[in-house]
Amino acid sequence: MGGNMVELDTLILRYPILRDCKESIISVFNQLVKSFEANGRLYVCGNGGSAADALHIVGELVKSFVIPRTVDINFEKCTNSDLARNLQGALPAFALVENIALATAYSNDVNADYVFAQQVYAYARKGDCVLGISTSGNSRNIMYALEAARGRGAVTLGLTGRDGGKMKDLCDECIVVPEMETYKIQELHLPIYHALCIMLEEYFWGSN
Repeated sequence: MGGNMVELDTLILRYPILRDCKESIISVFNQLVKSFEANGRLYVCGNGGSAADALHIVGELVKSFVIPRTVDINFEKCTNSDLARNLQGALPAFALVENIALATAYSNDVNADYVFAQQVYAYARKGDCVLGISTSGNSRNIMYALEAARGRGAVTLGLTGRDGGKMKDLCDECIVVPEMETYKIQELHLPIYHALCIMLEEYFWGSN
């Protein structure tokens, strides 16, 4: 993992409580690399503060985070130089919490518990990744999204706390932080996904 391991070691140094999460963080990172290298996409969902985290993760992946990212060379050749200079390398990540029209329509017409699952069914394909964020690990709409992802052949990833909840069994890889209270779990989620975003950026653009 090279420089990626340095970033992970730095995370553990700053947050020793996450030491037991190291292997699961590596596993999630490897799954994301495998998916992105195969032109897969990442879909992220969560509720409340975790919905904000979903948007935050996508924001760090779709534009430069800590190092410059160049656009694909083939894209640069096919467009004008000004456009190429002003765009940045990106990883295809999408937050399933943004479409309020769809969310409210589905909640009203069908069942709010299935809003994320409906989107996963519509978008996800084999080789994509679906990341569910739930501090309890028992959010019904997150679990349904992960079940839908499995039905679509997508890789299921989790970010949670406490004992992992029921969600843990639905995940191919799951990071469970060792805290019990919601806000404390969320406080540890942020440095983890920041580290993952930096690791991915270093992997795909670190040699630029």
